[in-house]
Amino acid sequence: MSNNDPRLRPKRVLSSGFTLAVTIGGIIGLGILRTPGEVAALAPRPLLFVSLWLLGGLFALLSTIVAAELIAMTPRSGGTYSLVRRAYGPFPGFVIGWVDWLSFVADIALKAVVVTEFATLLVPSIEAWQLPLAISISTVFAALQLLSISLGAKIQQIAAAAMAVIVIGFTLALVFAPPVSGTVADAIPRADRSFGAWSLVIASLIYAYDGWLIAAYFTGETKGGGKAVVRSAIKGVVIVILLYMCLVSALAWKSPLGSLVGSELALARALEITVSPLAASIVLVAAIIMTLAYQNILYLSTPRIIQAMAVDGLAVKRAREVSKGGNPVFAVLLTWGLSVGLIIIGGFEFLLHLAVFFHLFVYVLLIAGVMILRIRQPDADRPYRTWGHPWTTLICLFGWIFLSLFQAVVQIETALYAAIMVVLSWPVYRFIIRSGRSRSG
Repeated sequence: MSNNDPRLRPKRVLSSGFTLAVTIGGIIGLGILRTPGEVAALAPRPLLFVSLWLLGGLFALLSTIVAAELIAMTPRSGGTYSLVRRAYGPFPGFVIGWVDWLSFVADIALKAVVVTEFATLLVPSIEAWQLPLAISISTVFAALQLLSISLGAKIQQIAAAAMAVIVIGFTLALVFAPPVSGTVADAIPRADRSFGAWSLVIASLIYAYDGWLIAAYFTGETKGGGKAVVRSAIKGVVIVILLYMCLVSALAWKSPLGSLVGSELALARALEITVSPLAASIVLVAAIIMTLAYQNILYLSTPRIIQAMAVDGLAVKRAREVSKGGNPVFAVLLTWGLSVGLIIIGGFEFLLHLAVFFHLFVYVLLIAGVMILRIRQPDADRPYRTWGHPWTTLICLFGWIFLSLFQAVVQIETALYAAIMVVLSWPVYRFIIRSGRSRSG
């Protein structure tokens, strides 16, 4: 099958409204509901607490602006793999795609389990059915992608609007809540300024803002191509920063931050204190909605990683094919199969800890790719050029390198596991290359 086969060419059926929705929905998730407790442990005073969230948002925005140069000049879907393969070559590109795909599939499994855990808190009688429910959730969203990309896109646009409404609703609930009285409001715990606390805060903010690159997984299917995706990505990150800042500001000045430390759903704890004990149940329902919406995003984006790799001969050939509905069906099935396997095995916590290292690894190579292509291909067509290059690019690059080294030093054991998984990509790569040569021969 040649690369000119129509089954390998996705159609440009997605609007800029979809890429905006997928950016907003890709960033907003459980992070903003859960991680304020981790940040509050290091920054129990409102000004520092809000400042850390603002700093994290601005760094995500700057990273988006820098990576936008690669997005605009890459006319295909596939996310990070497609963006950097031309800068590094086949094997490094394969490693990045391998790591990216594994991280996304693990996230699918994790989110499916999280939904069932939240549902169990609301309806304890279903606890015995958690495993089949988690598999069913993953299966339902995989089936939606088998129908058509248009259906998944419509679901995502509705879900993104729902997520924004949820964040705005919780913000207003905190703003109009009566002041918290008594010693709970007055007590400010001693801040934990250890390296471990800083490591957790960094990971929490990366987790809360992660998703700023998600629109690049659909560039080849978006009307207007890379330039349209760039506009939507930057606009989406700005919207999320504004939503987050309103919420964390209301959280910081209307609820005692010390009471959020250690809470798995910090926002539920804050609303429980300031508004009503029933608010915790409302936040649980919101968390379920957000997590289900994120399943849709993951099943839209994850198969496109392996589909792009397959087109370049770096994955199973059948994963290249695009159905009449616009989705890479076999890549969806591969993604679903591995997600179900992870749900059954139960090794999600390990992969969750690896996720931050994988993200940092990918982001360093992504930002470095901007500089490499400026040197190797100075005359290449660049519909969008990074604002303030090379200074903004260097700030991002050294920022991500510093965060990577800091996390590796503090979490050395997890870093070693991440390195082992990267090394394991080499025999997989050699096997795929040799299989491709033997079949062509």
